[in-house]
Amino acid sequence: MSKKLRMGMVGGGIGSFIGDVHRKAAGIDGMIELVCGAFSSTTEKSIASGKALGLAESRCYGTFEEMIQKEKTLPEDVRMDFVAIVTPNHMHFPPAKMALEYGFHVVSDKPVTLTLEEAEALQSMVAKSGKLFALTHNYTGNSMVKQAKAMVAKGELGAIRKIQAQYLQGWLSTSLEKTEQKQAAWRVDPKRSGIGGALGDIGTHAENLIEYITGLKIKEIAADLGRFGEGRILDDDGNMLIRMENGAKGTISISQIALGEENNLGIKVYGTKGSLEWYQENPNELITRWLDEPKKIYTPNGNGLHDEALEVCRIPAGHPEGYLEAFATIYKNFALHLIAINDGKVIEKPDYPIIEDGVRGMKFIYAAVESDKNNAAWTEI
Repeated sequence: MSKKLRMGMVGGGIGSFIGDVHRKAAGIDGMIELVCGAFSSTTEKSIASGKALGLAESRCYGTFEEMIQKEKTLPEDVRMDFVAIVTPNHMHFPPAKMALEYGFHVVSDKPVTLTLEEAEALQSMVAKSGKLFALTHNYTGNSMVKQAKAMVAKGELGAIRKIQAQYLQGWLSTSLEKTEQKQAAWRVDPKRSGIGGALGDIGTHAENLIEYITGLKIKEIAADLGRFGEGRILDDDGNMLIRMENGAKGTISISQIALGEENNLGIKVYGTKGSLEWYQENPNELITRWLDEPKKIYTPNGNGLHDEALEVCRIPAGHPEGYLEAFATIYKNFALHLIAINDGKVIEKPDYPIIEDGVRGMKFIYAAVESDKNNAAWTEI
């Protein structure tokens, strides 16, 4: 590369977990650099955050509106190339909309917006603008997830019959939102989180992982949601039956009150020839079982991997790759797509989550909430 892509950031100031993750992930492959940001809701905090990150005060902005407007006036070889949005859900749509209107590409945290209406509006804006939009469903960037997807796509598991997915956490087992814990406070607030609590925060990851690996859409859902935390309006637990478009059936279990669980995202896919399972807490092993062969375990850069998995392995076999590397793969593939466009090239099917995946996630949330309201009645997505 002759130069790095320039990233502007909305949110992610001092003390932000996810902002720090985005910055580290974006920098792993040496393709992207942070050049500006509106890091906080106050100018003072935004400037302090930017200076702590080594940015000039002139590129630290008080609001995302100011950042987008002023960056647009800078020379093309200086201004940001894209905006990374790392805010609570209610602040995804406004900066994404404005960035697209001003001709900037967008990378956004999930779920894509606060409401389904916003998501569908944003989908139209992305199509109209011709700009790239990446959604950070980061687990799809893991090399073993790529291997799983490739194996299903090549028919190695046969016809898919059954799917089980889970995303279990326990960090909201107590009323953490009633303390000064900001991460808990906004996640249980409908005005900032939307109509889904755990559904939006972790349920969409499970939904996206199912559809990414299998290449199949969830057609219908029957959801029984729980609100166990005292005074909580939004779900903090849920169990769902799903029907896939090909007739396969499955389950999704999500929780943020599963005491003792940390970040237990996992998936099992069963076909007519074989099955696979993968867990985020042990991301370097893809376990497969076969009708007429011994069990096989695939590892990053290990034997038997398809090219789709090898392309995202960064280090020799036996060296663990996990959360940050998977997150970095989203940024890397987005960057490669953007560079290709800048060079006048075309990439038919970019391998990172896009706006359509975000809309699917919002439809999943809305269908699950509607199903729960109707005593877990089957509801189409």
